[in-house]
Order: sequence, then C-alpha cells, then structure tokens
Amino acid sequence: MPQITLPDGSNRQFDNPVSVMDIANDIGPGLARATLAGKVNGNLVDAAFVIEQDAAVAIVTGRDEEALELLRHDAAHVMAQAVQELYPGTQVTIGPAIEDGFYYDFAREEAFTPEDLVEIEKRMREIVKRDLPIVREVMDRATAMRTFGDLGETYKVEIIDDIIPEGEEVSIYRQGEWFDVCRGPHLPSTGKLGDGFKVMKVAGAYWRGDSNNAMLQRIYGTAWPDKKQLKAYLHRLEEAEKRDHRKLGRQLELFHLHEDAPGSVFWHPKGWTLFNLLINYMRKRQEDAGYIEVNTPDVMDRSLWETSGHWENYREHMFSTQTEDERVFALKPMNCPGSVLMFAQGLKSYRDLPLRMAEFGKVHRYEPSGALHGLLRVRHFTQDDAHIYCTEAQMEQECIDVIELILDIYRDFGFDDVVIKFSDRPENRIGSDEIWDKLEGALINALDSMGQAYKMFPGEGAFYGPKLEFVLRDAIGRDWQCGTLQVDMKQVDMNLPERFDISYVAEDGNRHRPVMLHRALFGSLERFFGILVEHYEGKFPVWLAPVQVVVMNITDKQAPYVEKVEKMLKNQGIRTISDLRNEKVGFKIREHTLQRVPYLLVVGDREVEEERIAVRSLGGEDLGSLAIDEFVDLVKQ
Repeated sequence: MPQITLPDGSNRQFDNPVSVMDIANDIGPGLARATLAGKVNGNLVDAAFVIEQDAAVAIVTGRDEEALELLRHDAAHVMAQAVQELYPGTQVTIGPAIEDGFYYDFAREEAFTPEDLVEIEKRMREIVKRDLPIVREVMDRATAMRTFGDLGETYKVEIIDDIIPEGEEVSIYRQGEWFDVCRGPHLPSTGKLGDGFKVMKVAGAYWRGDSNNAMLQRIYGTAWPDKKQLKAYLHRLEEAEKRDHRKLGRQLELFHLHEDAPGSVFWHPKGWTLFNLLINYMRKRQEDAGYIEVNTPDVMDRSLWETSGHWENYREHMFSTQTEDERVFALKPMNCPGSVLMFAQGLKSYRDLPLRMAEFGKVHRYEPSGALHGLLRVRHFTQDDAHIYCTEAQMEQECIDVIELILDIYRDFGFDDVVIKFSDRPENRIGSDEIWDKLEGALINALDSMGQAYKMFPGEGAFYGPKLEFVLRDAIGRDWQCGTLQVDMKQVDMNLPERFDISYVAEDGNRHRPVMLHRALFGSLERFFGILVEHYEGKFPVWLAPVQVVVMNITDKQAPYVEKVEKMLKNQGIRTISDLRNEKVGFKIREHTLQRVPYLLVVGDREVEEERIAVRSLGGEDLGSLAIDEFVDLVKQ
C-alpha cells in the first residue's frame, strides 16, 4: 500500500503498486494526457515505472526542464529506427541527447547524402504519426548479445560485452518492431515527440572517439517542444552564421589564421587597433581600481611548474622543450606562478596589502587540432590576469570589488544579462577541507552581501581552489563563459610547505601567508574579441570601431579639404581615414558601409565653400551638414 507524496505536499494512498501514469490518471485525465515521465524520489523514470513503496513523486510534462532531454533522446531513437527502415543493413551504435539536439552514429558502407537526410526526417515524421508505444524490456546478458549478434549488430554486442557486467540484465527499449539497448527513461510513445525536430547534418566520427577505430557516420538533429521553438532555434543558427567571426574577420580585414601556425592569430592593422583598444580600456579600469601592472617571462623552468602543481595536473596541455644542458623548460600555460615569483621578490608587510598585480600575459596551451575554432579556441592567447594578495580579513571585500568591477565592465560592452556560476571543491584537489570551507565561504558571503544571484555547480572548481565564472548572453541569446574569480589554494594552504613559500610580515611581527585571488575579466582577449565581433555583427559601437570615420570626396577638387578634415579629426583622437579614389561617391559609400564604418563624411563643393561636412551614419541615416566642431562633439559623445 504505497503512500505517494506529491510536490504540493499532499498525499495519496494506493492499495497496490502503482505506476507514474496511474498516479497522473488518479489526479486527472488532463494531466495523464500531458504526462511524459515522472520523478520518483528525485530520479527521472518512465511513465510506466511501477512504485511499490512510499515515495515522493512528481509528474513530468512538456513544461518541465527534464522534458527537453527526454524529447531529444527519443528523437535519436526515432531517427535510428527511420535509418534502419530506409537503409537495411545499417548498424546503429550510440545516440545520445546533446545540447540543442541529438545525434546517432551509424556504420554503413555508403555515405549518407543531403537527399538521404531529407528522407530520414520524412520517415521520422511517419514514425511519430504511428504513435508507437515505447516499452521497456529486460534480457539477460547472454540473450541480449545473441539477439543483437543474430541481427548483425556487432557494435551493440561490443557495447553490451564491455559495459554490462556478467550477471546483470540488459535494458531494452522497443518501439514497434524496432528496439535498442538503452537505460532510458523514454516517452510513453513516439507520438509524444511532436513535430519540433529537424535532421541537420552528417559528419564523420570514430567509434568510441578513438582514431584507431572505424570511422562511422554521425547524423545530427535538433529537437524542441514545438515548432515555434524549433523555428526560433533555426533563426538563431542563421544569425550565428551571419555573425561568424571567422567570416567577418576576413571581410572586415581584422585578422587571419594560417595552417603553418595552428591556433595562433595574425592580426591585421584594424584588428590590432581593436585588440589594443581592449587592452587600453582594461588598463585604465584596472589603474582606477588600484591595480599595478607587471610582466613575467613566457618560458620558465620545469621545477616552477612542479611546485605549482601544473606539471602533475596540466602537463598534457603544456608546450615544453629541453635545452643542450638538459634543462626542461615550458611555455607558460598560465600566469599565476610568474605572479607569485614577483610577489616573492622583497619583503612584504601587511601595509602593502591588498596588492593587486595585473598582467596582460601571453599563454600557450596545447589544444587538439580538431578543437581549434577561430579566435574562440586557440593555442596562443593573451589573458587579462590579475592576482590579488591580501589578508584573510580583506578577502571578502576584495571579492566584492572584483565582482562589481567585472559586471560594470561587461555593461560597458553591452552585456547586461550575466549569469554567475559558483563551482566548489572537485574530487581531485589540493589543500585541506578546513581551508576550502574558508575560501568557499568568502565567495558565497561576497555574493550574498551584494544580493547577487548565482548558480551552484558542485565539484567543478579548479584543483587549487573554488571559482566564480561569469557567463554573458549575447545579442542572439547565446551564452559565453568569460571572466573568472578564483581563490588559489597553492599559496594559502599552510599544510603544503613544498609549494610556494610566500609570506608577509603581519602587525604582530610574524610571517603569515597571504590569500591569493586569481581574477580574469575578459578571460582570453582573443576569445572576447571574437565574441564582440559576433555580438555586434561587426557593427561596433563608435568607441570600439577600428575606423570611426571615413572622409570621401566627390571630385578631385575637394581632395585638399578632405585631407584637412582628416588631419583635424585625427588631432582630436578620432580614428579617421580618407578615400580619395577616383570612384563614384555611391560606390565608396556602399564599400565603407560593408566595412561597418560608423560615420561616412562626404565632401562636395558646397562643403568646401562653407567649411562643413555632410554626415551619414552606418544605419543609412542622413545627419545633414555639420561644422567640424559639431561633428567632433557628436563622435565624442
């Protein structure tokens, strides 16, 4: 006689074991029709799952967060069924739900074509219309291996053999005649999938991600609760394609990448101008906030990285070399150890703290070739790192100041929607639980005192300390993780004397270890640059535009005046170029509009005579004839 406790705290008593769907029916037929699955004592289960003992139960419908992953997992199964119905002899391997969609890997001699993808989606819609019940069955391990072996599904046999221990039953999900190995849970029937899905593309993928294994064909799809959300997602993809920073980087002559320097950037003049604008902006903000700027070497001895813990925990991502005298050096993947050596130079007093030490450090990290992606994933990049050395009593206020600075800077760049992620101690970590309690408490207290919302991510902190991550939402709704604030255990844990032995002289005359906060605002400047390009679609606000103004003539007669205007604007600190080419002015306007220049100034005979300029904005707005001083005021505002 199980007693069921519902989310509102009410209880329902049943005389016999009861399924999630039975409970939904007992509450009401409308809820039963909407039921996709259930949560029993916090665990997601099928709607057919039978409850035999007292339990807390929640009914999962399309409105719940868990429903989306269920939809995507079922979409993968429906796609696999469609493929095997259309192309007999194709083997299915693995097909999970992923962010924004799903995929399935297939073993097939012939390559899937774009026309095949259209037919697969069409067949999926037919399977959905059949509204096939999705039913869980179990087989003993030997029977399951024999069943899939008889079907020629060698990959499934390997999965069962490697993953399912001897003596355990194998979970099978069946929809009509088709079935697959799966732990579940799943929707009650294929009809519950609806019509908010689309087959997207096909790509190559190695079996189990190992390049020594066979190459399979991976078909990707996307699935959403309804057509409206699917349409919105496809629109975001179209916008993302238009905004791709790699394409705009070439079009706007900002940068390029080359196969002879994988993961490194060749900055063109306009791109380098913007890159330095970012550095100069950050330099000014940091100076105003009481930071000092330093610079540390790019190459340092292996022993330093052993002391910091990077050699043990991060070595596979580091570039290293051995010199003729058999010393091993590494290109720095992070700026922290160099900063610590800076702090260690000379005796420090409590009067010197907090010491906020900033660096625009070039770091080098080995990323697999397949992971490189324009400016967003590179091997050589610049971090706007800072390390704040303070006392334990100063730590919480320093955290507050950093959080306020980060959020204010993001607002300057047009990012008002920011989510803060709090990541606490991972399983693989250094330092004592007592110290972790203190450091995690300081971050949480700082956020709470500010009334700042945050999301918890248990176990995702760095091996050397807890961290906050700042996630920006861009103009088309995508999320980008940028800034971080970490408390660095390598320098604070007094139980680890083998690590950096840095200290300051406290008021009592004794030496104490400082707390070290590690903070990055942009994170990687290269990555932030790429995010800005896509956020603004290359149409930067005036203060960020590499070229703010183009002055152009109508005929050669105005050339001297154009050059005079260009010089006057440059003297006012406005980034200006002139276009004196023997081209029609309409052609020039069109070309510089494509280059996203904020202001286009046209000079004809009247402008020369009146010593004025005709002003046109990037959006095509005619701002009329202005005196040069008036225009300077406009730009500076």
